[in-house]
Amino acid sequence: MSHQSNLIADNIEQYLHEHENKDLLRFITCGSVDDGKSTLIGRLLHDSKMIFEDQLAAITQASKTSGTTGDTVDLALLVDGLQSEREQGITIDVAYRFFSTDKRKFIIADTPGHEQYTRNMATGASTASLAIILIDARYGVQTQTRRHSFIADLLGIQHLVIAVNKMDLVGFSEQRFEEIKAEYRAFATNLQVDDIQFVPMSALNGDNVVNRSEHTPWYRGETLIELLENTEISQDDNLTDLRLPVQYVNRPNLDFRGYCGTLAAGILRPGQAVKALPSGKTSTVARVVTFEGDLSEAYPGQAITVTLEDEIDISRGDWLVSADADVPLSNRFTADVVWMHEDPLTLGKLYDFKLATRDLSGQVSAIDYQIDVNTLEKHTAQALNLNAIARCDIELTATVPIDNYRVSPKTGSFIIVDRLTNVTVGAGMIREAGSAGAAEAPTTDWSAFEKDLNALVRRHFPHWEANDISQLLKR
Repeated sequence: MSHQSNLIADNIEQYLHEHENKDLLRFITCGSVDDGKSTLIGRLLHDSKMIFEDQLAAITQASKTSGTTGDTVDLALLVDGLQSEREQGITIDVAYRFFSTDKRKFIIADTPGHEQYTRNMATGASTASLAIILIDARYGVQTQTRRHSFIADLLGIQHLVIAVNKMDLVGFSEQRFEEIKAEYRAFATNLQVDDIQFVPMSALNGDNVVNRSEHTPWYRGETLIELLENTEISQDDNLTDLRLPVQYVNRPNLDFRGYCGTLAAGILRPGQAVKALPSGKTSTVARVVTFEGDLSEAYPGQAITVTLEDEIDISRGDWLVSADADVPLSNRFTADVVWMHEDPLTLGKLYDFKLATRDLSGQVSAIDYQIDVNTLEKHTAQALNLNAIARCDIELTATVPIDNYRVSPKTGSFIIVDRLTNVTVGAGMIREAGSAGAAEAPTTDWSAFEKDLNALVRRHFPHWEANDISQLLKR
């Protein structure tokens, strides 16, 4: 739902124009179970007048059977829509909500707090620019607080808002708020995030969420909605290092050949000298084409079609970068991997990797260390189980351009797909390129392949006997 502006009635065209040109902030809420994440989002939408009357009526009725706030309306039910979520009073899946104010548009991702659903939290954080990390004022910094802060930092989120919630249960104590600030700042020395803001609040009662609370006269900072509106994110995009992964080669007739894709980083202009990777061939940009017409310059996030002055061989999966860019080419790199499947990662097993717009095969050749997200300690591991995070060495079957995730998240990230089931089993953030080796197919672990094929056949053909499967494998 959009902000209720008077222009809607007076001048709808002007309102739509202004609304279209507002910038967009994607943010997540995270923290421990029962810290009040879903309640906060419900309160944010309610006090901003961003919910419809029928929605309010529905959750008022649902509060009688599934609510956790007694006789009052349980605003958490606005985002906790799954039956299992309402029965247990926890968030399981990522829930997205859109709203806007006079200054900005927002997409909220309500992510789970339970350790079992860490992978869902990582999914929600992957596209966010800001994270609201809730802390229960009674308990202070908890294990999940550190875990989610670490994952947000790992995924390159540059802005953190530490919402010290349930201040009403500690008498809106300034001393308690300062204690939690000091405790979190001591932990945050291990993070690479520079912008960290703190706000005392009560999501249940609405203190310092949208409206300033009279219970915290000692707090002179901004309310939560003001922090969300005023956080500067325009400098977060990399406007220096040009990156255009080619998604499609558009050849409608003999007179036009364009290279389509979403600009991942940098600014692209006609007349700019560019280089295609991995071939290294150079040319000059002739036009930057969109459905609305040609552009004089394109920015990150825009879907564009580029034509070049020269006829050079460019295919899906190639990159266009600045002609003088020094981008390493290799089939090996190190990356932080988040494992997202019940079946553990197997060293040497062949997986499909999707990097930007390119698909190719590869393997995890080694696990340098696994990170204990509770303590941030590193320890050895030979496999990765569900929700594990580790620094790994990756080896691919072809040479590709390699970007550091911190430099360009769109081209420095990848997903891992199981070759048999086509299920996404992991996601990763590239840290550095390794020395290029012979781009040969990794040695297949046939025992692991046989195990996976056996499980796949049993799943789809439960009536088959073990002997039938054995005969199939022999073939």
